[in-house]
Amino acid sequence: MNYEEVIAKLAALGPELASGKASKTGAPRKFSLDSIRVLLAELGNPQLSFASVLIAGTNGKGSTASTLASIGGAAGLRTGLYTSPHLLHVNERMRISVEGSNGLLSDISNEDFARLFTLADDAATKLVAENKLPNYPSFFELLTAVGFCYFAEQRVELAIVEVGLGGRLDATNVLEPLVSVITDIGMDHMDFLGNTLGLIAAEKAGILRQDGILVTLSQHPEANAAIGEAAMAKNVRGVDAARCLPGTRLEASNSAEGSLLPRNKYTLSIDGAALHIDSPLAGQHQQRNLALAIATAVELRTNHGFNLSNVAIETGIRNTNWPGRLEWIPSQRGHAPLLLDVAHNPAGAWALRAALSQLPEHLPRTLIFSCLADKAIDEMAQVLLPLFDSTSGDPERYHDHVVLAPIQNPRAASVEELLTAAHKLDVPAHAAPHAPGALAQAEAITPSNGVIVATGSIFLIGELRALALAEAVA
Repeated sequence: MNYEEVIAKLAALGPELASGKASKTGAPRKFSLDSIRVLLAELGNPQLSFASVLIAGTNGKGSTASTLASIGGAAGLRTGLYTSPHLLHVNERMRISVEGSNGLLSDISNEDFARLFTLADDAATKLVAENKLPNYPSFFELLTAVGFCYFAEQRVELAIVEVGLGGRLDATNVLEPLVSVITDIGMDHMDFLGNTLGLIAAEKAGILRQDGILVTLSQHPEANAAIGEAAMAKNVRGVDAARCLPGTRLEASNSAEGSLLPRNKYTLSIDGAALHIDSPLAGQHQQRNLALAIATAVELRTNHGFNLSNVAIETGIRNTNWPGRLEWIPSQRGHAPLLLDVAHNPAGAWALRAALSQLPEHLPRTLIFSCLADKAIDEMAQVLLPLFDSTSGDPERYHDHVVLAPIQNPRAASVEELLTAAHKLDVPAHAAPHAPGALAQAEAITPSNGVIVATGSIFLIGELRALALAEAVA
């Protein structure tokens, strides 16, 4: 198959979570590691050819993974990064460090992706025909197999792998990681993982290994208890990343690339040496993700023989590229700048709200909001929409707007569902027919000295980012 044929076949497989109550389409499916293990065995067990770090959590796992992979690349290690979902192109999920680039990573090429997907597809089809697989693998299982084959083929020395959903039964959990990392746990994907923090945390803790290593930070007591219980049962050695958090006094920091949000810039003392942090990932919440990445890097160099110097850690952090996370796109053709954030659950919405509090109060603001129907629409709306309420009585907000739009996904919330959430809060909102229309509306009603904030779903951010960048080169 060529690349276009592969993308068409992937599209025909449907969304990753098209099952159970969380989907408008598709029959429930059973999550299991059996299929991915059979498929990988047919492909020669590529996951056994490289060292890995496996990262689970509700929020921050992608930021932690991308930072750690950039550190590995800056140290000169052949580093792979596997993340999900993607913003625009599926190739974004599989990346390799670029030699001599100080931490930058490059997506898998169309040609390599098509070739390896065809390899995995042929293997899966053969296994089904031989009754060694009961069903053709899922979207995520296939991509995980492709990613691991790519890392093995590219002779990756260290793979940083983000869990897709949960942990215990996620396809990535066939790895035998040197280190397991658990980021902050929140309420998300309850139909699959459980309806309490304890149940969700227990699923995430399924990535722990007997006598293994866990890097994490203290968080909600219910999550702490579940993670601690799982760690004790497997005699896991815990590494507390708290020593990699900044103190209360941070250095003065200039924003970058026209952004009004400050960079995370501070100095730590690690093993008696100064570590100067300067990250392009904005938002105070990123300090926890940075701490996890730093603590994991120190663990890898101290106990696993990886040459991750302080200079490499500093360089990798500084050169981390993780789009769509409080990403500031400067104004194009006289329009207001665009602030993109993939906040897709209440915890993410609160993190975005905290970041917005750092913007000048007088700034006219327009919110573009959309999300999937299986998300906590009302709760996210309650966190964010009142900040853009032109009828609140706050004179600074008289020129604010809310624009709601559906996104191109079978699980997407309709405009009617989004409007209902806004009406419950008595927040005026404009309805747009689609994401391009929402961006056009926002650009028309937001003065050039204001800002357009887009959030609620990674699918929305991916589409708007592509539109904004196309404007930049038009």
